[in-house]
Amino acid sequence: MATIDVEGVDVSFPIYHGNSRSLKRTVFAAASKRLQQDGRHRIVVQALRDVSLHLRTGDRLGLIGGNGAGKTTLLRTLAGIYEPVVGSVHVHGNIGALLDPNLGMNPELTGRENIALRGLYSGLPRAAIRRLEDDVQEFAELAEFLDLPVRFYSSGMVIRLGFALATAIRPQVLLMDEWFLAGDAAFMERARGRLEDMVRGAEILVLSSHSVPVILDWSTRVIWLDQGRIMADGPPQEVMDRYHGVAAPEANPEISLVDQSTSA
Repeated sequence: MATIDVEGVDVSFPIYHGNSRSLKRTVFAAASKRLQQDGRHRIVVQALRDVSLHLRTGDRLGLIGGNGAGKTTLLRTLAGIYEPVVGSVHVHGNIGALLDPNLGMNPELTGRENIALRGLYSGLPRAAIRRLEDDVQEFAELAEFLDLPVRFYSSGMVIRLGFALATAIRPQVLLMDEWFLAGDAAFMERARGRLEDMVRGAEILVLSSHSVPVILDWSTRVIWLDQGRIMADGPPQEVMDRYHGVAAPEANPEISLVDQSTSA
């Protein structure tokens, strides 16, 4: 049985002023009072602050919030990409992460070699890797490009290969960010059935999206994040209404709200 247990997690990133991204992050963090100093006297951004959640088989969790709220950081922390500086994360069950079309791919290898690499990483035997290759090749429709290094691919081709690879192996815990909705309309129309089949097969789903219909259709529970903190946690429509300012918190007793007097 798949489980996720997150207890009191903080995630912070040090600020370096070598590029425009870190400068932008510094300005944003200063405006939102998320700058702190760590034990090594570095200025850091608090990306997640005191986040706790517990999920069991059958749970479908949607993450909502504005840009920079901490949704992607939480997904990457669940995937083991980021390590918390405080708190603990325990995930039981094999993980599938649709977080970045380039995730786990080596741009110097061909598409076919990347498929084999993913199969080996997943512990598949040789025969299963051949079936994986056939499945990805048929779905991604890369033709002769499958035998070229991925660095020569267009962004759309990378997305098709990444999507096909990410959805070919069925996980117990499925983590999804918004990139899965990217791509041309014809591709996404064909991909939707494959994606929905994968969602149905997962024991636990954690999904981040700005799309209200996607969140409401695929979630049984929603967490609203803001400035790295959980603002509300409860049934999808009620939390979505709260997020958009439609419903007053006291009118929705099922929603768990953070005491704003404690927010930094």
